Amino acid sequence: MWYKPENEASVFTPAVLLFPDRIEENIRRMIAIAGHADRLRPHVKTHKIAELIMLQVQMGIKRFKCATLSEMKMVASSGGGDALLAYPLVGPAIEKFMHLTDTFASTRFSATVDSLEACRQLSEKARSKGKKISVFVDLDTGMHRTGIDPGMALELIESISTDPSLVFGGLHIYDGHIHEAEPEARKAHCEADFEAVHVLVDQLTARGIEGYELACGGTPTFPIHARHAERTLCPGTPVLWDAGYGQSFPDLDFLPAAVIAGRVISKGENRICLDLGYKSIASEMPHPRLQILNLEHGEVLNHSEEHLVLSSAQAIDASPGDLVYALPTHICPTMALHEQVYVVREGLVMDVWKVVARKRIYKP
Repeated sequence: MWYKPENEASVFTPAVLLFPDRIEENIRRMIAIAGHADRLRPHVKTHKIAELIMLQVQMGIKRFKCATLSEMKMVASSGGGDALLAYPLVGPAIEKFMHLTDTFASTRFSATVDSLEACRQLSEKARSKGKKISVFVDLDTGMHRTGIDPGMALELIESISTDPSLVFGGLHIYDGHIHEAEPEARKAHCEADFEAVHVLVDQLTARGIEGYELACGGTPTFPIHARHAERTLCPGTPVLWDAGYGQSFPDLDFLPAAVIAGRVISKGENRICLDLGYKSIASEMPHPRLQILNLEHGEVLNHSEEHLVLSSAQAIDASPGDLVYALPTHICPTMALHEQVYVVREGLVMDVWKVVARKRIYKP
């Protein structure tokens, strides 16, 4: 059982176990799909761990995508040369973003915007500091969360291009609404939604606006965007992988590299209670929130803050303290629930890594 360390008694549960050999293989597969490491801009929200930024940098990846300022700080502190914040900068976050640019002068920081007002606020702050800010225009191609309609983005981009305090860094195109299981259906959906981006790119070319980045997609559309050499690729989950994507997208060939460990804390007739409450497992997904690897079980009877109760015919053979291992359905928010992870090499827990960017609060 690859997921079970020989010194499992040392694991304080609930916990996340990471397997660096599998993570390295996943990064190699990401690079193979991309063609070369320079095309990748992986999303760091999946893991939020400095050691995994350093590993990716060692393997040739220079650019990263972030959801929070604390993630940007982690990237810059760990050798990442380029960090894109794919989240609106508002309020005090603008000042903290500027502080990052001052503190880590060797890292290129970029922000996303989707309105003239957002640009105005960034421009005013940059001008007051005597700096120039790189900005990407966030396009809404169907996600309907943040972003501007591509058909309305030209004025915004022209405004950025003529602002002395801003630099047009590129377009950010996240298509998290595309999740067809069948690869050809997913490809057709992706290409149809991207047509509006093609029109915008042609408009920019006609106006002499060139040399910018197209930061595209997430994990499900990663290999689709990879077929287009002009696009930068932004997968996140493949670094660790999870049961949800593994089941939904069997065409994506990555290895589970993050395992949840819990213990039996109580049992009854055909019932087992584990210490895997939703303080340790992301709860935004419907059940099953875990794919348990070494315990046969039926339905989830109860899931609360500290408890996960399952029906199981194996209850009669289970003992309090028995280790249970599982793959999370959604790894990204699960990682944010843990302050640290155990690192397993050659079948042994050998190290502990901090999940340094799990909190949104940016501390200089």
